Amino acid sequence: MEYYCIIYKPFNVLSQFTSGEGKQTLKDFFVVPVNVYAVGRLDYDSEGLLVLTNDKKLNHQLLNPSFAHEREYWVQLDGEITDEAIHDLEHGVDISVDGKTYRTKKCKVTAFKTLPVVPDRNPPIRFRKNLPTSWIKLMLTEGKNRQVRKMTAAVGFPTLRLIRYRIEKCSIESLQPGEMRILTEGEAYHFLFPGRNDLYKSSK
Repeated sequence: MEYYCIIYKPFNVLSQFTSGEGKQTLKDFFVVPVNVYAVGRLDYDSEGLLVLTNDKKLNHQLLNPSFAHEREYWVQLDGEITDEAIHDLEHGVDISVDGKTYRTKKCKVTAFKTLPVVPDRNPPIRFRKNLPTSWIKLMLTEGKNRQVRKMTAAVGFPTLRLIRYRIEKCSIESLQPGEMRILTEGEAYHFLFPGRNDLYKSSK
């Protein structure tokens, strides 16, 4: 039987159910059938949306870079981001991928005008009274290793906190770290592949 759910992966948790390193894993927070795994990954020090399923077709479609699924990240930055930095992020910056220089694709970036409502992080970001921070929404259609952190560092604003908020129409709205929401097959395909009814029909 195929199983689908979304979770809010907490900070400092591996995106897998086992660990030989003594670190917390998804198993410490979520109970799912034994053959269910995360689609893709979030870094240990990142938070937010993960899709869990045993549907191999959905897994393949979601990870295939040719489909360019939009992913939205909420990013807290060290410093008050400038319009120039936002422009540079949107038009592509050079980062290192596997030891080679890679130019990121064009993306969408907007600065939060007011602080976003996000769960408290445990442990919290270190507070520094005289050094400002800012938040941006960063929408990517690619996913290189630690790409968001590398991009913000490239424009002079290191990432302090990184939350994956959305993949296409599937988001962690109303979820808290360590919570999950079970989806039907139809919901999973509708939210993750909007406009691709052929995928859902062909999965039947």
